[in-house]
Amino acid sequence: MTPEALYEMLKKVQEPKGYYFSDDTQRVADLMSALLTNKERYGYMVCPCRLAAGNIEKDRDIICPCAYRAEDVAEFGSCYCNLYVSKEWKEGKIPRAYVPERRPVEKIF
Repeated sequence: MTPEALYEMLKKVQEPKGYYFSDDTQRVADLMSALLTNKERYGYMVCPCRLAAGNIEKDRDIICPCAYRAEDVAEFGSCYCNLYVSKEWKEGKIPRAYVPERRPVEKIF
C-alpha cells in the first residue's frame, strides 16, 4: 500500500466519525509513510510519535488511531501527533495548543 492509498482509505473511514487530517500536508504524508513503515516492522500500524515495544499486547493502546485520540481531540482539537484533528482545529476556529502525552509512564518504559 502507498501512503496516498492509506490516506484515502483512512479519510473515508475517519471523517464520518468527526476526525479529520491536519492541514499540514507534509506532516500527514510523513506520518502515513511512518505508519506503513511500522506496519512492515511490527505487523501493525503503531503510532510513529511514540516508542513501540514491538509486542502487540504492550502496544495495543498506541495502534493508530490510538486509545488516546478521542480524549485528545475532544480536549485539544488534535491528537498527540497532530495527525487527527477536529473540524474546528482544521478550520482554525480553536487555538492549536500543545497536546501532552496521555500514555501512562509505566506503559512507556
